[in-house]
Amino acid sequence: MNGFKDLFSSQALDYSKFRPHYPESLYAWLADQVPARKAAWDCGTGNGQAALGLAPFFERVFATDPSASQLSQASPSANVTYSVGTAESSGLAAQSVDLVTVAQAYHWFQHENFFKEVRRVARPGAVVAVWSYALAHLTPEIDAVVMKLYETILGPYWEGERRSVELGYRNLPFDFKRFEAPVFQMHASWSFEHLVGYLGTWSSLQTYLKKHGRDPRELVIEDLRRAWDLHGAEIIEVRWDLALHVGRVEA
Repeated sequence: MNGFKDLFSSQALDYSKFRPHYPESLYAWLADQVPARKAAWDCGTGNGQAALGLAPFFERVFATDPSASQLSQASPSANVTYSVGTAESSGLAAQSVDLVTVAQAYHWFQHENFFKEVRRVARPGAVVAVWSYALAHLTPEIDAVVMKLYETILGPYWEGERRSVELGYRNLPFDFKRFEAPVFQMHASWSFEHLVGYLGTWSSLQTYLKKHGRDPRELVIEDLRRAWDLHGAEIIEVRWDLALHVGRVEA
């Protein structure tokens, strides 16, 4: 993540407001896998969402991100320490953490250097967990409009790393001893306005906006509204499938 692509700083507040939350069951399961619950490192923490989720399960959580703007939107917690740092150079002490997590940021890393940093900061038997999620699922009609925005309109504006998210990180190296994990999902209940706000957090949308001076959501907003109204409700349930990779740091 050295020389990282800071695609989210300009919409840091919206990112904090509109992005979905990972399930508590994920954090609880991870806490059950580690040799001790003294410290966790959430790498690429963004606005601190995963760090705050880990906080009830660990004595200390170190949360690092290259973007000071993102960190400025993170909610404080007594046992969470936020700092500017990269995946490859965290600034953490050697053999200081029992768990390393990466939520929706792994595709930006310089992986070999990240692996070295993990081995430096991890205690014996520490667990590494990285996860991602791709498009949300609402209704078939809404999903079709969202896909039009995602692929047809914004396709050329996505960074190349986005492909790894679509593949659930299956194409990326993971240099730790894997073990099986349950299937986890995220769920939310959204209004139409929340969906529109969430779409505004896409990095490709921000890139399009800067190039053309026009919000690309305008190109689909009428179709999106019609698709929403077919459901006949103000609130719609939203689901995301998490792609989770977990492994243990071997001595």
